[in-house]
Amino acid sequence: MKRSPFVIFISFLLFLVYSCSQSKYATTNKRYKQQVKAFSKLLLEYPVKDSAGLSYAENWVGTTNLSMRRANFVVIHHTAQNSCEQTLQTFTLPRTQVSAHYVICKDGTVHHMLNDLLRAHHAGVSKWGNTTDLNSSSIGIELDNNGFESFSEAQMNSLITLLGRLKKAYSIPTSNFIGHGDIAPTRKNDPNWRFPWKSLAEKGFGFWYDNPENIVLPVNFNPVQSLRIIGFDTKDTNAAIIGFKRHWLQDTTKGLNEAQQKILYKLSQKYQ
Repeated sequence: MKRSPFVIFISFLLFLVYSCSQSKYATTNKRYKQQVKAFSKLLLEYPVKDSAGLSYAENWVGTTNLSMRRANFVVIHHTAQNSCEQTLQTFTLPRTQVSAHYVICKDGTVHHMLNDLLRAHHAGVSKWGNTTDLNSSSIGIELDNNGFESFSEAQMNSLITLLGRLKKAYSIPTSNFIGHGDIAPTRKNDPNWRFPWKSLAEKGFGFWYDNPENIVLPVNFNPVQSLRIIGFDTKDTNAAIIGFKRHWLQDTTKGLNEAQQKILYKLSQKYQ
């Protein structure tokens, strides 16, 4: 049966819409698969190649007891960009060399961009406790936020659901849900001071402090040592203090008064 020009035109429009929706990230999706395939090929090389340059036994003996690496930290960021789409584009451009496992939009939409077992480029030069390569031991979550605004309810609901799944799947300790500004306080401030860390802590994602009102600081109390106990890199003490205050006090000023030192003391007890 011959179709009318109108029907043909509508069919063509629908085809265009479908094609665009399917192919918007077709190129980068293909590149993702190619890169994963290359990693798979590398793992299957026999004999195994490495860079140690040691003298090995003549025959390769493959152990049967192995598994994929699993994350032990979750690092939360804000994107510092103006839209979710802008961030997705940034993370799919090879020249940027930045990425995250998840991007959560303001409307609560979650984009899973990288398998949890693979290493994303989200933490950069960072340190938390004795861990200096957070990219290799963490899952990175980016929240669509330009750094100067609050986080939407829909966004936070999606984040809490995701954190619950990650914590259960990888047995991530409560203390290991942290922010980019915690692990890189000299150069990062995300997620910004408006982020509701207390609400997350109440759900088991990070620690919060007990009421410090009626306590007396020990005579030998050392704020820098307490910052180290929590996990901060204290090479730049001022940056570490600002990082602590941003996360637990929603404050970005310098220095520690007595009330703030009491909070730091009570919090550090959670990490001992």
